[in-house]
Amino acid sequence: MGRTYIVEENVGQYLSNINLQGKAFVSGLLIGQCSSQKDYVIFATRTPPKEEQNENLKHPKAKLDNLDEEWATGHANQVSRMLPGGLLVLGVFIITTLEMGNDFQNALRRLVFAVEKSLNKKRLWNFTEEEVSERVTLHICSSTKKIFCRTYDIHDPKSSAKPADWKYQSGLSNSWLSLECTVHINIHIPLSATSVGYTLEKNTKNGLARWAKQIENGIYLINGQVKAEDCDLLEGQKKSSRGNAQAASHSFDVRVLTQLLLNSDHRSTATVQICSGSVNLKGAVKCRAYVHSNKSKVKDAAQAVKRDILNTVADRCEILFEDLLLNEIPEKKLHILPHRVFVPIPGSTVMLCDYKFGDESAEEIRDHFIEMLDHRIQIEDLEIAEEINTACVSSSMNTEALLDNTDDEQPKQPIKTTIGLKVQQNIGVIAAFAVAVLAAGISFHYFSD
Repeated sequence: MGRTYIVEENVGQYLSNINLQGKAFVSGLLIGQCSSQKDYVIFATRTPPKEEQNENLKHPKAKLDNLDEEWATGHANQVSRMLPGGLLVLGVFIITTLEMGNDFQNALRRLVFAVEKSLNKKRLWNFTEEEVSERVTLHICSSTKKIFCRTYDIHDPKSSAKPADWKYQSGLSNSWLSLECTVHINIHIPLSATSVGYTLEKNTKNGLARWAKQIENGIYLINGQVKAEDCDLLEGQKKSSRGNAQAASHSFDVRVLTQLLLNSDHRSTATVQICSGSVNLKGAVKCRAYVHSNKSKVKDAAQAVKRDILNTVADRCEILFEDLLLNEIPEKKLHILPHRVFVPIPGSTVMLCDYKFGDESAEEIRDHFIEMLDHRIQIEDLEIAEEINTACVSSSMNTEALLDNTDDEQPKQPIKTTIGLKVQQNIGVIAAFAVAVLAAGISFHYFSD
């Protein structure tokens, strides 16, 4: 038996309203959340057409094999930055004319694997073995309105398509629990002399990967309490006769405890490393995650928050570096990363997000939201979660050499993030060392308010 996808009715309405306008096909992304028994789809967005595609509307017989995977995966990367913790790109959809019906299978297969591969490259975290590894492809024939829903195991490049159920349900977007957290970061990343040839972006990402382990191993307090992982998140909460009604507006406060010292089983020897400089990330970031209210566990909530913390910090840094490259911004004492802005999904309790530099207007955020997610929003609905300059990235190094070094990992199409980058010339050699510490217990400190 294949997987079941429970889909918000508004998603079905959105898909049915897409007009091919003479094009051979329209593709896009499906967004939602996985669970062990079923997946939930709460949002869909078409991939914006390239300009040259707009000029070729009179060629409806163009083959699906010509689907631009690079353009589609670039869109998926940008959309993934706009998703709070708990939400993922679950798969892709494609709408074709009747004549194109037999050509969709290979194109969809390639696309869903390309999207997942691209998204996975940028993550600071990995999926667990228990998590669902199937991603969905949805094919809709514009003439007959028939729907073909199949899944592929993204962990198996040779996996064959499996049939899946696609079921619409009203009110799905109101059955979510939100988790909110303010995280104070203070990350020091020493840069070894051997890494001086790397880009500043690559050095920062390598340092964030080490910090990510600290976040992964943290203890998460939900409403001030430590609960067993398999405990029901809503345990002790009132439920309506249908079970979900009161969960719609329920929000949880999350605090993070991180380990200060290694325990006695993890001994380390003192080392001295020659460094060309260092990068420091410091400040406060707002995090938000969502889990479906149906049988959600504490471990699901903690995992969603963890991933939002990792995603938002990594995304902000990445967007800053892209902005520096795109605009050829010269070295300055301080570069400000964008702050986070939350945007409501019409008719839903779930909010998506975007990132805003200080000199960007609300109108620009609205236009970016429309371009990436194909949904109109009101400027007054934007929720600015953070003040400008709430966090900063400071570095002491020769950044000119780093920013000028363009390797194959440099983004091809820079985009836009809210922490700050302080740049100074390297004035000497920094010795970074770790001293072995023996402790009978484990010390923790608050990582969030």
